[in-house]
Amino acid sequence: MNEALVISNALLWFAVIVLAGVVVALVRQVGVLHERLAPAGALMLARGPKPGEAAPRVRAELLAGGVREIGAPRADGRATLLFFVSPTCPVCKTLLPAVRALARRERARLELVLASDGPRAEHDAFVRAERLEDVPYLVSAPLGLAYQVSKLPFAAVIDAGGVLRARGIVSTREHIESLLEAEALGVATIQDWAAGHGDAAGHERGLHGAPRGVA
Repeated sequence: MNEALVISNALLWFAVIVLAGVVVALVRQVGVLHERLAPAGALMLARGPKPGEAAPRVRAELLAGGVREIGAPRADGRATLLFFVSPTCPVCKTLLPAVRALARRERARLELVLASDGPRAEHDAFVRAERLEDVPYLVSAPLGLAYQVSKLPFAAVIDAGGVLRARGIVSTREHIESLLEAEALGVATIQDWAAGHGDAAGHERGLHGAPRGVA
């Protein structure tokens, strides 16, 4: 009886040790995969203006009144985060709080500008519902056409000199941040930066592998 109990305990411990070894191996494999993952950036479309080129200059009406020329050099030295939205886009509404939080964090070097098109009444209601009264809001179909916006949400970063630095389809906070990182690093996309610097090095530095605030 005692001999059988000892054998069963030994077999149990052997099974535990084997399982522990399997878990350790799986954890190591997950770590390797994580190191090799490329940063998930915004999706830049092949058509339309290219990062590094002069941004399309478009005069657009502000919902609150007045006109803003997008793409023109800015006297205040700040970049522009142009975020295209729609009152009927659920992803846009979900992403707005994160975009506004990022804009507040980067307000010393960046201004958030919202853009859309369609009936004015819809935008007035949208602004009230989402409490966007303090954000410049443009209503202009030509603006979307100039930046080749085919899907929403869509964002573009234009530097203070009027140069388009990054653009793409965005559906998460990480996508928005990848555009800001690309603008700070002077690359078209954060994937380009990772490809040039190596995935392992990218994993160790900053957001999505990019050091924050590099000019």
